[in-house]
Amino acid sequence: MLTFLALAVALALGVAGSSTPITDKDLASEENLWDLYERWRSHHTVARDLEDKQRRFNVFKENAKYIHEINKMDRPYKLTLNKFGDLTREEFRSTFAGSKIDHHRMFRGSRQGKFMYENADVPPSIDWRQRGAVTQVKNQLQCGSCWAFSAVAAVEGIHQIATKHLVSLSEQELIDCDTKYDEGCNGGLMEHAFEFIHEKGLTTEEAYPYVGKDGRACNVEKHSQVVAISGYEVVPSSETSLMKAVSRQPVSVAIEASSRDFIFYSEGVYDGECGTYLDHGVAAVGYGETKEGQQYWIVKNSWGPGWGEKGYVRMAINSTKYPFGICGIEMMASYPVMISPLVHQELPLKDEL
Repeated sequence: MLTFLALAVALALGVAGSSTPITDKDLASEENLWDLYERWRSHHTVARDLEDKQRRFNVFKENAKYIHEINKMDRPYKLTLNKFGDLTREEFRSTFAGSKIDHHRMFRGSRQGKFMYENADVPPSIDWRQRGAVTQVKNQLQCGSCWAFSAVAAVEGIHQIATKHLVSLSEQELIDCDTKYDEGCNGGLMEHAFEFIHEKGLTTEEAYPYVGKDGRACNVEKHSQVVAISGYEVVPSSETSLMKAVSRQPVSVAIEASSRDFIFYSEGVYDGECGTYLDHGVAAVGYGETKEGQQYWIVKNSWGPGWGEKGYVRMAINSTKYPFGICGIEMMASYPVMISPLVHQELPLKDEL
């Protein structure tokens, strides 16, 4: 029998551009819906045993109908039948948005201090991808390690800005070695990750590759202090402050990512329903404005390039409608500080790791 974990792994390995179109004809009968389901399974190479298949089909059917109805509405974004097509919201949250950021944040408490960009001038738009400060979209697989991906994206960004050299860094090293407060695939905080990197440094993804599993011993032999940071700062919870920070570097942010619209987001400026239960870490790598005048954040996700706009989502900026930012994006933003960047320095991890 195919376990849910195996299902999650299979779905997480979906390829770029992975989606299955839906037509009125597909929804016209149970037979047509089964045909759609089989096309979707084939497209994503998802196996099912007979016991689980009917239940999965029932979930898929409801998701397909929902996606088709939303896409008929006059909304600035579209949904698609992506690799998460036959997961319930609860199953999705436990596997792909299960980082418990709100839980960890509650125990950590609020931290506000210096904000070095308080007096920064804000340009009308910026995209750190175009400036070479963003690595390729990555995939966290079935591991609740988005906190590590969010922190690493921010560190990769400031390192490139400081050195003009873009290096893909290791999320797996954080999962294996940053265990004082963070819990690997069971969640963590970007601020804790910054503290670890400040103290120990971080090596490259090539040297310490991602496997999407925790519970492993920290491999000190793979570590070299390729990148170090001088510390980090917390962004005051406001649209203006977040925009000032993002105008200067990629920023780690937390959002609620387990609403059905967000799960199946495909393209456009997302302004769908979502709350402020922060369950997912991502990176704000820019902001812009549509020709219709809608401002948006450019957000790098870690669900692979087959999700959203090649792994990214544009999220609406509207302080009137979203007092904490859409999906709580303004509530828990932070960024690494780099005063004296390392180019490369071999330093072993300390024994206490």
